[in-house]
Amino acid sequence: MEADTAEERREAIRGAVRYGRPPREYAGQVEERILDAAGRVFLEHGFQGASVDEIAEVASAGKPTIYARFPGKQALFSAVIERLVRRNTSLDTLSCAGGSIEQRLDALAAVLLTRVLSPETIGLIRVAVAEARRFPDLATSVSCMGRQRPTEAVARVFGELAASDAIGASPAFAQEKLPETARRFLDLVVLPMLVRALFGEDLAALREEIESHAARSVAFFLAACGHGGTPGLATPANAELPGGHGAVASKTPALAKPVRRTFFRPPAKA
Repeated sequence: MEADTAEERREAIRGAVRYGRPPREYAGQVEERILDAAGRVFLEHGFQGASVDEIAEVASAGKPTIYARFPGKQALFSAVIERLVRRNTSLDTLSCAGGSIEQRLDALAAVLLTRVLSPETIGLIRVAVAEARRFPDLATSVSCMGRQRPTEAVARVFGELAASDAIGASPAFAQEKLPETARRFLDLVVLPMLVRALFGEDLAALREEIESHAARSVAFFLAACGHGGTPGLATPANAELPGGHGAVASKTPALAKPVRRTFFRPPAKA
């Protein structure tokens, strides 16, 4: 009787424990769990201080399971960044339908900034920057992903705007110009706030500025694109240069007065 009971317990354990590869429907869940764990470990210890052993422990996965999907720690970090960029720039996330062109671009800018100004995004960018000298290939890969993917996503949104709004008449919104226009938009909207965040300014305080910063940036962007006037030349009187602390609003005069320069001339020899 006791032998039968012991054998039944062993059979139950065998049935509860899985061996080998997980079923296909669970493979994606395993990868997501590994990336979640890797992100937490990288944020806590940095790239150099993180280990595959600790990632495996946090993910409740064996090292062979991790190495079957990612050849090493660098591949793991790249995958974490790629997933973050993909989430931040998904087309659903960047939807800006309805309203005027200003309202739609304001909404787009606000979504981009809200995604960027998160502890996870800023923390992982800092990790990549900190390791740039020791792992230049890794830093270059992360930088390319951080520039290329958002540019492609915003360019697709701009293509939709050009097809449905008068802004499509602007040369900046011609099909072949969309990637460059998207890069300029991202530099104008995201870069100033990103730099401030990377240098340690409070993220909650920065997020409070999103609405006003987005409005200033979009007004300046549309002025540069010639929205409402001669393409590339019109500048609304209330358009301000977007910037960080102490940004000064300025109005562009219709005609700039020439600057008279005085050069030093040495006295003539006697």
